[in-house]
Amino acid sequence: MSEPLLRLGGLGKSFGTNLVFSGVDLDVMPGDRIAILGASGSGKSTLLRCINALETPDEGLVKINGTPLLKADGKGRLRSTERDLCALRQRVGMVFQQFNLFPHMTVAGNVAEGLVTVRGMSSGKALERAQAELERVGLGDKGDAYPSRLSGGQKQRVAIARALAMDPEILLFDEPTSALDPALVGEVLGVIEQLANEGRTMILVTHEIGFAYHVATRVVFVAEHGIYETGTPEEVLKHPARPLTQQFLADHQRFQF
Repeated sequence: MSEPLLRLGGLGKSFGTNLVFSGVDLDVMPGDRIAILGASGSGKSTLLRCINALETPDEGLVKINGTPLLKADGKGRLRSTERDLCALRQRVGMVFQQFNLFPHMTVAGNVAEGLVTVRGMSSGKALERAQAELERVGLGDKGDAYPSRLSGGQKQRVAIARALAMDPEILLFDEPTSALDPALVGEVLGVIEQLANEGRTMILVTHEIGFAYHVATRVVFVAEHGIYETGTPEEVLKHPARPLTQQFLADHQRFQF
């Protein structure tokens, strides 16, 4: 068996006396598409943010291709160097619930900014790359527009283009459709599905259960301060084995018709 692209080992996080999760172990192989589901407050987004050190885990480690880039000492202190953290964040891209675009920059400028400031690419080359990524997400005609002129779905597609421009090995999506009008959800999910079909490795926190069923290769259900149940979409979403998973899915399917 090949080395996991991403390995979480014993990851734990608390906020004061509030335990969010502990002992989280997860291997992500190249090309895996992992959907993380769970009730509100179960720690899904915090887990995602710990993977690339936007939140500091209290314990555990994160390995990329066998190299530990994020290490916590069990007391909430990181033992990683700034160089390790920089390498981790460049290799693991993040798309947030809120789009986090710079309002004073054009769409192309937003996508190009990381290439210039982090990668040291020339402005001209960065803008060329930005345009290519905007074309990929169906916004090739919006490079000179400002975020205020875009719909929510378009803003989120710009955020995806920005993440792609950095050539990440893994993409993290933190409920990327939760801030969108229902009419705009499909355009963002369509881009994510396109990336899945390209073989991108991704971890997606979502409430879009139908999308998870059709696109994910594995589903992780988070409850009781950790990974509660995991398996294929067929196993977890069609035939859940554990009571909290069953209850969660029953609640979400209650008003379907």
